[in-house]
Amino acid sequence: MKIAVIGHVRFPIARPFMGGMEAHCWHLCRGLRARGHDVTLFAAGDSDWGGKVEPVVDIHYDREFPWHKWHGTPELTGHLDQAFERILPRIADGGFDVVHNNSLHRFPPRFAARHRIPMVTSLHVPPFDVLKRAIADGGAPWSLFTTCSQRQLATWFDDGTAPFARVVPNGIDLADWPFRPQGDGTAVWMGRITPTKGPHLAAKAAKLAGIPLTLYGTIEDQTYFDKKISPLLGEGARYGGHLQGKDLAEAIARASVLLFTPLWDEPFGLAAIEAMACGLPIATVENGAIHEVAGDVARYAGADAGELANALKEAITIPRTEARKRVERLFTLGQMLAEYVALYARAIEAVGEGFDVLDFEAFQLPPAPNLTPALDTAANRQAG
Repeated sequence: MKIAVIGHVRFPIARPFMGGMEAHCWHLCRGLRARGHDVTLFAAGDSDWGGKVEPVVDIHYDREFPWHKWHGTPELTGHLDQAFERILPRIADGGFDVVHNNSLHRFPPRFAARHRIPMVTSLHVPPFDVLKRAIADGGAPWSLFTTCSQRQLATWFDDGTAPFARVVPNGIDLADWPFRPQGDGTAVWMGRITPTKGPHLAAKAAKLAGIPLTLYGTIEDQTYFDKKISPLLGEGARYGGHLQGKDLAEAIARASVLLFTPLWDEPFGLAAIEAMACGLPIATVENGAIHEVAGDVARYAGADAGELANALKEAITIPRTEARKRVERLFTLGQMLAEYVALYARAIEAVGEGFDVLDFEAFQLPPAPNLTPALDTAANRQAG
């Protein structure tokens, strides 16, 4: 297939990744190409996945319009609207068989529904009003949606009706996250260093538990880092920088447990499965979909440092092999890509089948499953 992938343009789709969305899109493009598809990425012009890039904006927008200052402003909204107004006709005229939309912008789903363009839109974040309205308007037999967890499916489609949506859990390349049978007794945390990710809570919990901690990730909010993180460093907690690739995987694999501290409705938790693949059990704040993801290889707490410290001391005793096995069964890149490609094929077929844009009765995907049964089915297929 000839596939257009639209990336989120806040950051470049390039290493070092700023977050899970950038990593997901980069691996999606490369994974599809490795399976013989012709892939073009429409993203920020400074993106680099090793293949064709068509710029939606010349430079990722966080450089000119930092999100913390410009989010929701007319200036940033206008900048992005103009970019997508310009790029969508080019995509429509590009001869693509299907479009995979990761942009989080409101224009692509409506454009696909209106012009009968086969599209799969992946929803990587909790719903926000502008995009939720576009999703409600943009569903069609050829304009499909995915969420990465059952919890996210329920938040985006809160009336219980999601005929054009499926849960497709995130997957990783296990070769990038090698298993190590024994850790060094320390804890790690990784992610964007910003308040909603809760690294300050991780540092406090590790100190209470008496377990050394290293924080890894890009400092997205410098003021937060200076005021809330720096005073907690020393005495067993340190900042290890923004590592990527093999350096990050090796640093994570050396540790014995991951602290995962979402203080928002975390849609999935890519860092969790990356650490689990290396053998790390999880001590986590139970927000969002993390229970669906980590299951019984995690110990759970509220957003309280004392509770999390207790969870940390319990989690570090969970066998590392169990963490790795869960990822092998449920969260591989191959499984994710197979699910996406099947949805691409269904969207393409629907364009030629004469459905009306709102023909809910004549066209139905198989019912959107609960995540756990769906993953068990995937595991059984793999085992077979």
